[in-house]
Amino acid sequence: GSRRHAQIRPGAVALTMAMFLSRAALGSGPAAVYRALRQTLPRTDKHWVGNGFHVHPVFNHLAFTKEVSPFLLLDYATPLPFQPTSERRGVGQHPHRGFETVTIAFRGEVEHADSLGNRGVIKTGEVQWMTAGRGIIHEEFHSRDFA
Repeated sequence: GSRRHAQIRPGAVALTMAMFLSRAALGSGPAAVYRALRQTLPRTDKHWVGNGFHVHPVFNHLAFTKEVSPFLLLDYATPLPFQPTSERRGVGQHPHRGFETVTIAFRGEVEHADSLGNRGVIKTGEVQWMTAGRGIIHEEFHSRDFA
């Protein structure tokens, strides 16, 4: 299933996490687990996701390795001014399978639609959790009202 997604514009920030969770990785019970800090990751170079999201891959080379458990892909989009436009800015249809994506809109709005018919806008302060399951095709763009 799917819920919504969010957008970026002047002073806007969005955070997207794709989490690969397993029951074994999460463990069970109320006990907290504390671990020593092993590494501080340097700031990474930005790259474009589509034409609307200029992101830093936070875990960069550690994503999808045994170093990050549960497996976690984290992109952070710093504030970036976009001129008002009627052009669609974002990422067109693309597939996901077998993981959860979480989008948090710190500022701005992201319009989301998926192959299950879910459609909506994630606004400032809102969160979307999308379960990709056996496969989903979705897209996310700056919202029409915010672009």
